[in-house]
Amino acid sequence: MASPNTRDRILLSSLALFNAEGLAATSTHKIAAELGISPGNLHYHFKAKALIVDWLFRRFEQRLETLNASSASITAIDDLWLALHLRFEAINEYRFIYRDMAFLASEYPALGQRAQDLTAHNLVAAQALCEGLVATGVIETSAEQARILALQMVFTTTCWLSFERLVPGRNALAQADSGLAAFYTLTLISPYVSSESRAYLDYLRGKYLG
Repeated sequence: MASPNTRDRILLSSLALFNAEGLAATSTHKIAAELGISPGNLHYHFKAKALIVDWLFRRFEQRLETLNASSASITAIDDLWLALHLRFEAINEYRFIYRDMAFLASEYPALGQRAQDLTAHNLVAAQALCEGLVATGVIETSAEQARILALQMVFTTTCWLSFERLVPGRNALAQADSGLAAFYTLTLISPYVSSESRAYLDYLRGKYLG
């Protein structure tokens, strides 16, 4: 496998530093020092920190858009848990985005608007997901409650890392447990799961809470 080129190395190192130290605390000079290259070399590839953030945000958008595109095809509880797990993994990999959203939106207003657009797309995808689960009999609930569940799912995934920062004993900048987060999100639909689909939910409950 070919080694990453300088541009990719800058993006990977920036992502690691943004996640570990925070977006506001990470300068281009710190990124260059971490890579062992000169600031001039970094600026040859990215003229400003804003361009690095934009590229990373674009990659995050693409990950979530791919997940959103498959939402309507989910017709089983185990597929739903996997989809949630993959979503939390993506959020975890780019955790500086949601965790530092207030700073990001203030410092880079265009990205703040794109974050709003992404949330709108997430809501549409979540609603399609919940409607599909009702249509296939995985959950039994009204159309109105399905819309509420979709909103709750997006709210949970979006605010997850902010909540993690407030849990006593947790490292505010460290990775969180994506599988556990997926399970807790899945419990939102627990009261509405049909008897045929409850076995896998019970399995997950035993795995994470047993």
